[in-house]
Amino acid sequence: MKKKTMIKRVVPVTALTLALALGTVGVVGCGSEEASVAAEAPGNPPSGGAGTPPDGAPPDGGNGAPGGEAPGGGSQASPEWSAATTISDSKTYSGTSYSSTKAGENALMVSGSKITPTLDGIKVSKTGDGTSGDGASFYGTNSAVLAKDGSTVTIKNATITTDSEGANGVFSYGGNGGKNGASGDGTTVNISDSTITTTQGGSGGIMTTGGGVTNASNLTITTSGRSSAAIRTDRGGGTVNVDGGTYTTNGLGSPAIYSTAKIAVKNATLVSNKSEGVCIEGTNSIDLTNCTLTANNTEKNGNAQYLDTIMIYQSMSGDASGTDSSFTMTGGTLNSKSGHVFHVTNTSAQINLNGVKINNSDSGNVLLSVVNDGWSGAANTATVNATAQNLEGQIIVSNTASSKSSSKSTLTLNLDKDSTFTGTIGDENKTGDALGTVNVKLDGGWKLTGDSYVTSISGSGTIDYNGYTLYVNGTAYTSGTPGGSIKTGNVTATETTGSTSNGTETTNPGSEETTVGKAVISKVTRSKNGKKAVVIVGAVSDAEGYEVQYSTSKSFSGKTVKTKSINSAATTLKSLKKNKNYYVRVRAYKTVNGSKVYGDWSASVKAKK
Repeated sequence: MKKKTMIKRVVPVTALTLALALGTVGVVGCGSEEASVAAEAPGNPPSGGAGTPPDGAPPDGGNGAPGGEAPGGGSQASPEWSAATTISDSKTYSGTSYSSTKAGENALMVSGSKITPTLDGIKVSKTGDGTSGDGASFYGTNSAVLAKDGSTVTIKNATITTDSEGANGVFSYGGNGGKNGASGDGTTVNISDSTITTTQGGSGGIMTTGGGVTNASNLTITTSGRSSAAIRTDRGGGTVNVDGGTYTTNGLGSPAIYSTAKIAVKNATLVSNKSEGVCIEGTNSIDLTNCTLTANNTEKNGNAQYLDTIMIYQSMSGDASGTDSSFTMTGGTLNSKSGHVFHVTNTSAQINLNGVKINNSDSGNVLLSVVNDGWSGAANTATVNATAQNLEGQIIVSNTASSKSSSKSTLTLNLDKDSTFTGTIGDENKTGDALGTVNVKLDGGWKLTGDSYVTSISGSGTIDYNGYTLYVNGTAYTSGTPGGSIKTGNVTATETTGSTSNGTETTNPGSEETTVGKAVISKVTRSKNGKKAVVIVGAVSDAEGYEVQYSTSKSFSGKTVKTKSINSAATTLKSLKKNKNYYVRVRAYKTVNGSKVYGDWSASVKAKK
């Protein structure tokens, strides 16, 4: 169908003037853009903010946000939207191309209350001089694609590229004027099976602000600039749901996910090659299910005094309100290559872990730090809830003052009966001299790997002193019951598989380690009419059976994924769509103590249409 085109349409946003004026000091954390623009003057933090970045931090880091949320020095008193092409109807556009080279201009804007256009197979390019300030980071100016004004746009099979400062790939702006916690106007972006590539600073992959909604499936996003999170949010928050796909960042201050919103991601691969893996600021959340997250944070950004993979904090910039954050991870694998696995500062954080395989490659082996850092205005508080979870490493809970803060630190550690902790608890010097408040509820097992210090310990679990001393509120224990109904004995952790399939299956931490070999697909043969496919599996010794998964999605995401269990090495898949390619993979399993233990998935094989 013919598209409706409006060249350089300018829309004044006078209703937002007050909100913008209040937002001129906005500098948040691990993933916005303006900190990447050298020409932009640093914003001044509000009372309680962080101040000047330490030596070695980027000169334009605003109030010293660690992962690059931006200073608001570029705030516009009366911002305007303009677009090379504007769609304001509910038609379907297939195979069309859109582009813009003008600073501040969107290549494509979807605008209109309750309109529902579909964009299939489109190509969008945004290049030319960039822009910075609140317009780009809060309201979507200069983005390749912008949705706003209560529209709902469906994008599929798209190729979207930007090569301009402050040019996000796809931007969902919900119209709440950047008011944190306020409802949006219903603007929703549904995007699937698409590729987004951005190369310059302040250019996220998918961006959600102002109470907008983004639903993404099976995307391939790659960003290379500074402060360019692949999954990105900013002032005013919103809701983001992601299923499947690969999300990779390569720039300083560019985590795979930056959250000032409610973000849920499942079945995805998340990679950060220079920054935190994820960052949460304020009363916001990230929920990961069956994901593989890998981070190699190699350079401190802003006021950050530590390297870390999961950072939870509050900058007091105003870009995220509140101090109650939540990080939840169920199944999957967390690969932390540099620095602390978890870092909590200047906020109250709840960390929920269920059956996650955690690989910590850093020589310091710090699992969690709850300490003062480069921000001030709130205490450092963390609650860790471990369910069927193995934890290993050093936990640091310290009241030692930083150059910016002298707040108190508190940790509550809850390990259920199927969880174990192998490691130590203390201050940064591995003593109790500067220890914060540490309360442990131990219903699983704890094996000490050094002297440890806590304020209290309770529960009915088992402690393995392993030749070390546990100090409970100053009293030393080398044997016996340190609190509650805790027993003494040997504690042995069993590796968590990190595997999920409609739930989480892990080996039982209280049992001997059990593994299953990796299955392979010997052959897949599609029938002439395309409605059936015969799958032959290479036998795995000791396997009780096999789980076969097939989908029209190469990343096995979305509603097309189907799973069947078989007891033999061959099966026939039926009721396939004859004009669709299918992807097939298999894994072996056996039952141990009443629970299924799974091997790794095989490489996928394409069943051609």
